[in-house]
Amino acid sequence: MMPVPMVGRAGELAELVDTWSGLTTATRPMGRTAVITGAAGVGKSLLTATALDAFTPRPRTVLSGAARLHSPAPYDWLAAVLSGRDTTALPLPVDALAWLAQHPDPPRERYAPEALLRLAVRTVRELVGTGPAVLVVEDLHALDPASLNLIGELATVPDLPILLMVTSQPPEVAVSPALTARTMARLAGTAGAVRQHLDTLGRGEVADILTKVFPGHAVSATVVTAAWERTGGNPYRLTELLVARGGGGPKRLIHESTGTEPAGMERNRVEFTGAELTGREADVLACLAAGMSNKQVARSLGISVRTVTVHVSNLLRKTGSASRTEAALWAVRHRHAGSTPPTKSAFPRA
Repeated sequence: MMPVPMVGRAGELAELVDTWSGLTTATRPMGRTAVITGAAGVGKSLLTATALDAFTPRPRTVLSGAARLHSPAPYDWLAAVLSGRDTTALPLPVDALAWLAQHPDPPRERYAPEALLRLAVRTVRELVGTGPAVLVVEDLHALDPASLNLIGELATVPDLPILLMVTSQPPEVAVSPALTARTMARLAGTAGAVRQHLDTLGRGEVADILTKVFPGHAVSATVVTAAWERTGGNPYRLTELLVARGGGGPKRLIHESTGTEPAGMERNRVEFTGAELTGREADVLACLAAGMSNKQVARSLGISVRTVTVHVSNLLRKTGSASRTEAALWAVRHRHAGSTPPTKSAFPRA
């Protein structure tokens, strides 16, 4: 399946690119905030990644982080940013950095919440340097309260030359609904804030995608309607439907599903045998077999690292593996000849 340009998101992409351009050309650059909201699967992460690729000049510093999957901990976002990074040169207390980076054996001395928040802001300032820089906050709704407070503070720090790009599902599904709603309001209320809400795709946009996915085929209105109705216009579900049933041409999209999974989430029996995997799980497993890290998988498929983590967890359970290495070995044993890891997804997904 050949990648196609993002459909239905051109205006949002152009707005983000213009915002970065304005920040980099300003005589005295001030921080800007972009809040991208929408339900799961509408393409928030892919929009962010596509914008980063399109930014000119390219950002010299990109700080990106997300929440832990099952147990949100204080300063998850900053801990993800600091993970694997050499912090010895940062002019900050070593014990404070140990707390912020969530070291397994932090010092006994604790900091008051207000003091640790100030040190967290200072840490980001040091990492940004003279800027301008891009800060990416994946899945704001899943972040811990300390991270939410930090993100709110970063959006209002004077003279911090950053573009703060935040993605989130609605506050009602958040770990801390009330605090998430207040944080989103705070972000949207900053000077020059960009507020984008991604909805599902319309029938015409689904038709545009199918035309690009099936070049040389006549994509009838019946096929378009079937794909649109079965996926609700959700880009992720459309991707799953195409992975599972698009190999035989557009007419296969009309066929009824097994009825055992939500629309657009039919199981994929093409890449692997021996386990009941969805199309996206098969994609992730192929990437693991190729030796990719979670970050590389996320970038290849146009999804968030957090989403990759969910799929890896499901794959370990379905393949009976104790580690991602075992899952990769399982994939090698059960993969059909000729299967290859997928390229970056043609469709957006949160």
